[in-house]
Amino acid sequence: MTTIPPVPVRCIHRPLSGGLVVPWIAFTHDGHVAFGGVDQHKRHLALTRCLCQICGQRLGERIYLLVRPQDVSTRWASEPGVHPECLGYAKQHCPMLNGQASHYRRSPLLATHPAGRPCPDPDCPCPDTTTPKDHNARSGQPAEDWDAWLINPANYRLKADPQHDLLGLDLDINVLKIRPIRRSRHAGLDEKLDLIRQLLDLPPSSDEV
Repeated sequence: MTTIPPVPVRCIHRPLSGGLVVPWIAFTHDGHVAFGGVDQHKRHLALTRCLCQICGQRLGERIYLLVRPQDVSTRWASEPGVHPECLGYAKQHCPMLNGQASHYRRSPLLATHPAGRPCPDPDCPCPDTTTPKDHNARSGQPAEDWDAWLINPANYRLKADPQHDLLGLDLDINVLKIRPIRRSRHAGLDEKLDLIRQLLDLPPSSDEV
């Protein structure tokens, strides 16, 4: 008998796939959910309207940003924010966040139907919407480390490129706390994270979400 994991109250209105909550920004096509694929229109709405990428509801007084080491370098994060309880659920069940997936999937979502077949519709929008811009660069690469940065609404800021195209969320902000979410086996990462905390004048980390 399959046990369906309990979901946060905020997510009880969301559909399930395989017993798991379908994130609000997940791309769906022809009745299939492309976990790992992103509906870029919904991503844009989540960023600009301050919505949680998991439940789709407006973010509150405590906002978590999902941040990778490369995001720290560029000073912006592509992922929309999440509620604390939605982050806790994703941390348990998302393979990229809980460590079950060691690498990004090798076959790109760009030109494939979410069910694994070539998309039969040449006019389908999925080539433009299912794949983050850096997916091809990450295809088959080792999974990255993730941290959750706790911020308040006053530090929720959008980041655009010189052409005014939306990139994501600005990380050149005041951060209340950094929580490690996923750690790969790379030497020196904890030391680097500690250095980041020192530079941002943050308290020591905690695994609680």
